[in-house]
Amino acid sequence: MKSDRKDKEKLFPEWFRKAEEDELSARDILNDQEGAPSTVCFLSQQIAEKCLKGYLVYKKNEFPRIHLLDKLINLCREIDRSFDDIMKEAKFLSDFYVATRYPGDFPDFDFKDAEKAFEAALKIKNFVLKRIK
Repeated sequence: MKSDRKDKEKLFPEWFRKAEEDELSARDILNDQEGAPSTVCFLSQQIAEKCLKGYLVYKKNEFPRIHLLDKLINLCREIDRSFDDIMKEAKFLSDFYVATRYPGDFPDFDFKDAEKAFEAALKIKNFVLKRIK
């Protein structure tokens, strides 16, 4: 999706604001150990996705309507090769987009999984924020 310069100035911070909302919700569930660990895993994927899309809006004034984090990382790598450094975390989190939302042959998630997902999301978030400041 392309946008003009004025839209970019409004849209760019919105991506990070939405990621912060997801982070607050995930942090609350983790701190209280109440709620579904799978929700934290999903929110962690969303934090990473929104930060990567925010970076693409910041740099290219566009973002793709996809949810696969490794594909988003590849688009970011076209701008900055150092995004290779967070590919492992992106691949780990990508699976949570579907696995946490749909019933089927997916594992049950526990708080250990949730904490690992949240840490991966924060690593991606902090990595991206360092590249836009």
